[in-house]
Amino acid sequence: MANKKRKPTQRPPRPPAGSERKQEERRLRAEAERRAARARRLRSTFIRLGTGVVLAGVVLVYLQLHRPTSPTTPASLAPTSSPTVDPSILPGMQAGNTPWTAGDDPANLKARLSAIGLPALGSEGTVLHVHQHLEVFVNGQSVPVPTDIGVPTDQSFISPVHTHTPDGIIHVESPTKRDFTLGQFFDVWGVKFTPTCIGGYCDGGGATLAVYVNGSKVAGDPGRVLLGSHDEIVVTFGTPAQLPSPIPSSFTFPSGL
Repeated sequence: MANKKRKPTQRPPRPPAGSERKQEERRLRAEAERRAARARRLRSTFIRLGTGVVLAGVVLVYLQLHRPTSPTTPASLAPTSSPTVDPSILPGMQAGNTPWTAGDDPANLKARLSAIGLPALGSEGTVLHVHQHLEVFVNGQSVPVPTDIGVPTDQSFISPVHTHTPDGIIHVESPTKRDFTLGQFFDVWGVKFTPTCIGGYCDGGGATLAVYVNGSKVAGDPGRVLLGSHDEIVVTFGTPAQLPSPIPSSFTFPSGL
């Protein structure tokens, strides 16, 4: 067979050089615009994040400056016109060193109640029913507050101010609404308590008596401190170095008290 000549393959004409340059320029411009848009988005994101962090910091500082603090109620004192009794004339008072008993001899307890104007009740009163917590420290050592202060050994009566347990919780259970004071509680306990003495410990040699209610030091006669609902009462005797640190300012009462 006779060889046939192949027709030469026709290629598309090359575009002019100027057209290629324009396409490349358009491609480069589009790529630059995409990069610029991406950079704008990242910058906007960083700004929003930075603003959020700043706002969060401002809010945190505001909350710290304006956060509510736990309220502490300073001591309320009975008026100076209220009658008080010199504990040295009360029967069965403990004027020596610790430990101190509950002072629950029936005759002495009833006589002390009569002298300080508190009734010897046949049962706990229900008209006024509040509680306080008492802690006592002598020369840096915690002193137990006994069980059944205000309850005689024969349980023939009960003081409207008393304890049931050895945890320092004072019970005020009265048939009438009236004020009760810290001094009256110590009189019921049968422990000498004056502005300068507790038991056999009296001011001197750098040691002093101090009383704190809800963390605040009492100014004036501590025996006149009124027993308020859920007060944390701390009685200390000793040098400044022997004070508990920090001074207890609150107490978590059991449910129902």
